[in-house]
Amino acid sequence: MTDHPTYRTGRLTAGLLFAALWLCTVSSFALAAPPLGVDLNQFDQSKKIAVLPNGISLGYIDQGPKEGPVVVLIHGYTDNARDWVPLLPYLDPHFRILLVDIRGHGQSSKPECCYDRIDFAYDIRLLLDVLKIKQADIVGHSLGSIIAQSFAEYWPERTRRVVLVSSTGGPRVGCDAPTGSAEPASMDFRSDIVKLTDPIDPESPFMIEWYASPTPVDEDFLRRQRKDAAGIPVKVWLSVLDQGLTGYELQSTLPKLTAPTLLIWGEKDPIFGAKDRCSLIKGLPNATVKIFKELGHNSFWEDPQAVADIVNPFLLKPL
Repeated sequence: MTDHPTYRTGRLTAGLLFAALWLCTVSSFALAAPPLGVDLNQFDQSKKIAVLPNGISLGYIDQGPKEGPVVVLIHGYTDNARDWVPLLPYLDPHFRILLVDIRGHGQSSKPECCYDRIDFAYDIRLLLDVLKIKQADIVGHSLGSIIAQSFAEYWPERTRRVVLVSSTGGPRVGCDAPTGSAEPASMDFRSDIVKLTDPIDPESPFMIEWYASPTPVDEDFLRRQRKDAAGIPVKVWLSVLDQGLTGYELQSTLPKLTAPTLLIWGEKDPIFGAKDRCSLIKGLPNATVKIFKELGHNSFWEDPQAVADIVNPFLLKPL
C-alpha cells in the first residue's frame, strides 16, 4: 500500500540496483518459505461476487463458522484477497473470515474512479450490509490499513476491534526523522508505474521486482499475485495511486478511531519506517503496539505464526 507519494508491500521499484542492494542486506535473515497450508486452486475457486447498492461489484471469500466473530481482512495496493493466504492457517478457527478484493483489484469492479480512502471503506460497509453482518473486527495491511482506519473512524458502531499492519498516520509534527538518521527516503514508485502499458506482462522484470520478498515465499502464490496485479489496467494502477495513496490527511480523523486497536510493523519495513510508526502511535496513544525486529512490510508472509500469535489473543479478548 502506500504512504509517501506511493508505496508497495515490500517490493521495490525505485530501481533494480536499489532492490538488489536491499535484498542483499536482508538476505541474512532469510528463512525457508513457510508452508501455505491452503490449496490455492480451492481458495481461488471459492470467491463470490457481491453487487453493492452503489453499483460496485466486490469479489470476496467468506469462510469459517457462520456464527463466529467476523474478521474482515483488507489487502494492500495491487493485491487481492489471496494476499492473506499465508496467515489463514494460523488464525483462530472460531473466526468467520471475510476476505475482500477492494475496488479496482482482483475480481472486483475496476472503474476509472473513485479511489479515495472513504470510497474503499464505504464499499466494505455496504458489503457487510449485503451479508447482514452488523459488526466486525477490521484488519488491514498497508493501503488496506488506511481503509481499515477510515472504516473504524466513520462507522464505529460497525467496528469491534482494529488491527493495522504496516500502516501510517501520515505526516505529524514531532515525528520527523532525526538529523543524520538512516530513515530511508520515500520511494518513487510512480515513475516506474507511468511507464507501464496494457497488457502488463506478469513475468516482466518490473512485476518480478514488484513482488520480490526479503524472505522466501511460495512461488506459486507469488506467480498468482503477479498475474492478478497484471490484470489491473494501468489507468487503475494510476487512479488508485493518485486518488487514494497521495495527498491524504490522516491525523485529523484519527481521534475518531475509538475501537481497541493493535498496530503491527516489521522494523525492516522499507516503506513505512520510524516516522510512520511515530505518527500512528502518537495519534492512537491507547493502541497496543508490536514491532517485529527482523521482519519487513509483509510480516504475515514472512512469519505468519508470529503475527497470528499476536493477532489471535487481541481479537479474542473480551471487550
